[in-house]
Amino acid sequence: MATLEKGKLSVQTGNILPVIKKWLYSEKEIFLRELVSNAFDAIVKLRKVALEEDVFGAEDQDYAVDLRIDRENGILIIEDNGIGMTAEEIQKYISQIAFSGAEEFAKKYEQKDGAGIIGHFGLGFYSAFMVAKRVDIDTRSYKPNATAAFWTSDGSEEYESGAGSRSKRGTEIRLHMDDDARMLLDKKELSDLVRKYCDFLSVPVRIDGAQVNRKDALWSKQPNQIKKEEYTEFYKYLFPFQGDPLFYIHLNVDHPFRLQGILYFPRMLHEMDTSKNGVRIYCRNVFVSDEAQEILPKYLTMLQGVVDLPDLPLNVSRSYVQTDPEIRKISSHITKKVADRLVEEFNKNRAEFEKIWPEIGPFVKFAMLSDEKFYDQAKPALLFEVAGSEPKTFVTLDEYTSKNKDKSKDRVFYANDLIAQAAPMRMLNKQGIDVVYLPQMIDSHFVQLLETKSTGVHFARVDAELADHVVDADASSKIIEGESGTSQDRLRELFTKALGNPKVQIRVESLKMDEIPAMILLPEFVRRMSEMAASFQMKEATLPEEHTLVLNLKNPLVQALAKPSLISGQGVSKQERVARAVYGLARISQGAVKPQDVEKFTSETYELLASVL
Repeated sequence: MATLEKGKLSVQTGNILPVIKKWLYSEKEIFLRELVSNAFDAIVKLRKVALEEDVFGAEDQDYAVDLRIDRENGILIIEDNGIGMTAEEIQKYISQIAFSGAEEFAKKYEQKDGAGIIGHFGLGFYSAFMVAKRVDIDTRSYKPNATAAFWTSDGSEEYESGAGSRSKRGTEIRLHMDDDARMLLDKKELSDLVRKYCDFLSVPVRIDGAQVNRKDALWSKQPNQIKKEEYTEFYKYLFPFQGDPLFYIHLNVDHPFRLQGILYFPRMLHEMDTSKNGVRIYCRNVFVSDEAQEILPKYLTMLQGVVDLPDLPLNVSRSYVQTDPEIRKISSHITKKVADRLVEEFNKNRAEFEKIWPEIGPFVKFAMLSDEKFYDQAKPALLFEVAGSEPKTFVTLDEYTSKNKDKSKDRVFYANDLIAQAAPMRMLNKQGIDVVYLPQMIDSHFVQLLETKSTGVHFARVDAELADHVVDADASSKIIEGESGTSQDRLRELFTKALGNPKVQIRVESLKMDEIPAMILLPEFVRRMSEMAASFQMKEATLPEEHTLVLNLKNPLVQALAKPSLISGQGVSKQERVARAVYGLARISQGAVKPQDVEKFTSETYELLASVL
């Protein structure tokens, strides 16, 4: 080898390389991303130059980044056939440490604990010293008359440079690995790192001759060039074993910022299932981070996919992302695209949209609760399932109010338990009033938002109040009259005495369904406050002590209880037991029987049954 010249790295304070090695030790795998990215950039630059200039080795167009492992000598070689460098360019780009703020960085962090170093400067080529005790560069420029150049350093302030031995265009970097980094001289280990950071570079990345990267960055294509099956296949490649996504959103923006990506709505096991891998951030097809909290608002973190920000620094710090105004604009744009895509899917293919609504609905509602702008943007796609419909039917709020306004007035009746609330649902359905199904925990909060946003709309659970159309206003309220008063009076007297609970209000009505003897009503406001208090205390909501028991005068059992002859003399005790049973069954249908009350109610019911034999 030719005689080498010695020099000193152009940093005015101490030696920055030991600082890099010390404080970035836990992030040492980043070296591979940096060096492979640099090799890829060299190929991209060559392709551009070759359009206008003659290049050395023009016949070599099998562009690739090659990694070779020499385990015996502890060497990792990274080679490209890109643009290469001249001796002058090595001096400019390598020896002078051409990253901004190097001197200030060293002054600031030499005596500190190193927290927060990543992101304050571009690691670039010098990340090699995180894993190598010596680094050699052998390079040959694309320029026809250039000669090979060589550079080497052991990570101290000094380096040696001179003529190189490379005969082909491009650059070869040889890393003489530190003892504690030799585990990286493993094909599987390197393959995993290449796939993590450089899987979507558009040239082959080979390890010992075998290509390990995918190459195809689907998000970089135009949406009209991609089939639905390709979106699904790409999702399964990124997130295996999670099934097909519900639908996708393709991002492609050139102005006022550059942004590409594909976001997916994944299938959820339940409404609180946010344990997904989330969104991965890329920069020009190179992986940067899987922490997308600042780019996606919290309420969209269940999304999965890729966002590529070409203008984002590779070694971006979280503080940079939090304060950069462009990032905030990007976040707002992504949010709007998600809302627009929901509305588009609803308008173009409502039948398919309704199939996925039960899975995405809770998260759309959470997003609307979290962001008023998102609510306004996505509101046209908001759906409600019609309770008990077969096959399942969905309506918008406008569709519900338009269909039911003559009977329900300004109320939207809903159920959250199709079994416990079956009886009042049937009463409403028989009068032609639809009931919507709101079973999720978030719904109690969401209906309050809708009442605030929708003028004149009031949500009422089916057991919160009686609609005018289920009460038979023309029915006689006096089934049996006599000296003992009306039937309502006798029933109120009987149930007041039998229950012995002044907090239970007794109300007597003639309902249009005679099969329901009694039901418990709880005003909507009272029930919501009870549920809210229970959620704050992390426990299940219970029936408040103050509630109303509605007795149905159309029901034969209630009519029998109202007869004077059955509530006098020796019959009083049996009537009271029947009244308590009616109340207990009403509580059961409400789902409001406490475990400690079950035994007592069961025992009393058995005694009552035995008495009629």
